[in-house]
This record gives sequence, structure tokens and C-alpha cells, in this order.
Amino acid sequence: MLETEPVPERRRGSGVKMVYDQLRDEILDLVLLPGSLIDEVQLAERFGMSRTPIREALVRLSSEGLVETLPNRSTMVANIDFLNLHTFFDALTLMYRVTTRLAAQHHRPEDLVILRDHQRRYADAVGAQDALAMISTNRAFHAAIAEAGRNPYYTSLFLRLLDDGRRLLRLYYQSFSDQLPREYVDEHEAIISAIEAHDIPLCDRLAAKHADQIVHQIQRFLARDQRQQIQL
Repeated sequence: MLETEPVPERRRGSGVKMVYDQLRDEILDLVLLPGSLIDEVQLAERFGMSRTPIREALVRLSSEGLVETLPNRSTMVANIDFLNLHTFFDALTLMYRVTTRLAAQHHRPEDLVILRDHQRRYADAVGAQDALAMISTNRAFHAAIAEAGRNPYYTSLFLRLLDDGRRLLRLYYQSFSDQLPREYVDEHEAIISAIEAHDIPLCDRLAAKHADQIVHQIQRFLARDQRQQIQL
């Protein structure tokens, strides 16, 4: 009598990862809006799988603060913590500086090739005025800088911050009615040159300026007056 071979655990794990990756991107890109409810039954139908891998994916997203479980055991997309953005901006600015300084110290020739490739992709996204591509390629560029610094603890923290900031950047880019900003292309080029030259103080200054511009622009966007002038 032939025995039925068990389904490899890898398949189940890959299903969880697929759901996790898809939902994570949709949350970070604001396809799933903050505060919106997540229906496990609908997700199971959408992905063609049982609710078990759906729940496992939601547990992973919850551990990253991207979804929340409500008292009635339903799940929703986590809201953005606008009241504590100053702590996020502090950490983000510090990690821009630290990772860029370390890249100037420890990079290898192959790291510069990777950086220039990510920079080319970012410039292409800016040229196409594709906000989602700008956000993803910007993340890849700065992640490569962190990798070139060769401190995995800093890299892990910086990636978490970059991902947390994707929803803010999406809101920021949505505020533009015309051309999306292009100045970051030149700033990235200057950072690459400073890293290549092993110029640690210059890397620190450029990274701090780069972070400050992003932070200040997001702050201005969040503080803008959107009231309508209505005649009564």
C-alpha cells in the first residue's frame, strides 16, 4: 500500500511569506489604508488558501506594528502614530548619518557598483514620475549604503525605519499635483562620491542634510492648511 507523502513544510511557509509580502506592500503603499479592517475570509478566498497561513502572516505584520488586533478579535491596518513622529524622525536622521559614515569607512569596490545601479533605477523612477517606484528604489539605495557599512544591527534597524517611513512618503508624494521632487537624484550622487572618497565628515553632513530635507517636507505636508473657503 502506497503511503501518501506529507506536504513539505516549505510550501506552507512560502504561502505565509507570499501573503505577508503582498499585504505588507499594500499597507506600506497605502493600498490598504490606516484603520481599514482586514477580513481573513476574504483574504483566504483571494489567495486561494486556508485561514491558517493568513493568520500567520497577520501575526508577522502585527509584530512589525503594521496591523492591530481589536478587542473583538478582528484585525485592522495600524494607524500612523503622528503624535510620536518626532521620535521616528530622530531615529531616521541618526541612521542616515551612521550608515553613510560606515559606508565611507568599510565599502568595497563592488558596493559602489551596487549603489550606482540603485541610483540609476531611482533616477529612472524620478524621470518617469512614478511615486511608488521612487519610494522602493530610494529604500533599495539607502539599504545598499547600510549593507556597505557592514554592521548588520544598524542595517536591520535602518530597514525597519525606512519601511515605517514608506507610508509617510506615500502621503507626501500624493500632495504633489504636478512634478514630483527631483533634487534627491543630485543628493544621492553627492553621497556616492563622498562614500567613494572615504570622506567620513562629508558623508555625515550630506546624510544629515538629506534626512533633514525629507523630514521637513513631510512635516510641512502634515501641517498644511487644507480648510476650504466656503461662503455661508
